Amino acid sequence: MSDSGVIYKGIGGFYYVKTAEGMIECRARGRFRIDGITPIVGDRVEIELTETNKGFIKSIIDRKNFFERPPVANLGQLVIIISAAPPVTDLFLTDRMTTVAFHKGIEPLIVINKCDLDRGEEFLSIYSKTGIRCIQTSAVTGEGIDSLKEELIGKVSAFSGISGVGKSSLLNRIDTRLGLETGEVSQKHGRGRHTTRHVELFELPNGAIVADTPGFSSFDVTSMDLTDKESIQFAFPEFSPYIGHCRFTGCAHVKDQGCAVLAAVDAGEIPKQRHQSYVQIYRKAMEYKEWEHR
Repeated sequence: MSDSGVIYKGIGGFYYVKTAEGMIECRARGRFRIDGITPIVGDRVEIELTETNKGFIKSIIDRKNFFERPPVANLGQLVIIISAAPPVTDLFLTDRMTTVAFHKGIEPLIVINKCDLDRGEEFLSIYSKTGIRCIQTSAVTGEGIDSLKEELIGKVSAFSGISGVGKSSLLNRIDTRLGLETGEVSQKHGRGRHTTRHVELFELPNGAIVADTPGFSSFDVTSMDLTDKESIQFAFPEFSPYIGHCRFTGCAHVKDQGCAVLAAVDAGEIPKQRHQSYVQIYRKAMEYKEWEHR
């Protein structure tokens, strides 16, 4: 007997697949190992039932997108938790994540957490000019939680951010049934302890599906496929009104004369910090040599 569903959790070679009949514990067929394919959380899969609540994964339905680190597939939204209170989030790291999200066809959502300690107005002023949705929250006071819940409805979202910014605390505030482990921020180093050790999907009362993931240190943002330097400009939505209006065709928007994007930066219409992030990502892509990766 066959069925289909979504992998909600994978631990020690066992995959827990949510189907219309409930959660089924599955193993992957041996051919996956032979073909070098590993099912991951978020995969839509076809399974073969063998006994009560047991089965084998037969095939993986085509993925819309996926990350290798942490392993998660078919996301509709990447919720990037940042904070102006310790541990303060690095803006460039956040911009790399929004760029990767757009590159993979995933909508980014910026959540400025810990607003009870620091409202992060500088972050808000920057991202309010980008077209990327941005919410201020506090897992302590509950500020912004209802708005965040609304943003999750009808989507499969992954929560990410550096350790200590409050990913698990926000999820616990959204749904108290989750009871996710949280960690205190080290006073000595200003960093949080990792409390999420694997990716797992959770279904919320409003029907939203969210993934709690390890922090940014486990997100392999440096090797993700941002190798096509010409496409990076399209991952910065605030550039879109100016693309195609530069003096020269093929403008890199880095230091070119007659660049409409640079003119918008000088006029304060595009945040200078965002353009600096673009330049760093663009120059990194220029270093990529395709022949070295064949």
